[in-house]
Amino acid sequence: MKRSAVALIPVLMLGACRAEPQASPAPCVSKIETGALPEWARIGFSGDGSGNPHVFSKNGDMVGVLFGTPLSAPPAADHSNKILWVSKPPVSTPSDFSIVANLVGTGETVRPKVDPAPGPSIIDLPRPGCWRLTLSWSGHVDTMDLTYSS
Repeated sequence: MKRSAVALIPVLMLGACRAEPQASPAPCVSKIETGALPEWARIGFSGDGSGNPHVFSKNGDMVGVLFGTPLSAPPAADHSNKILWVSKPPVSTPSDFSIVANLVGTGETVRPKVDPAPGPSIIDLPRPGCWRLTLSWSGHVDTMDLTYSS
């Protein structure tokens, strides 16, 4: 009887030590580009806007032109986290523009204050990492990932 009881102990211990697979956070998928801005985003830029770092939203309805690169958390001493938001769908009247930022792989959510309608804003986020932004304006919703470094 002791023999079978001893044989069960290692099996029970193995089951208790087995690790469940962990889901890894989704990668930061939005890529910073420096080529020509799309024609609809060039107002106020000389030429085609080449050389200005920018990120497209997932559906391509918004572009964020990054004037403060790299984006930093906490904010860098030598530049701000300024982003010019340009909407592909025309915005004829000022509208509410909101951002909900989620730190990928965590439950952390912040709602940075932005001005009405797409335009310039300073987007400071509390910590470095990949932030998934849900952008809402004029009846449109789109997402964009931005990486903030330390």
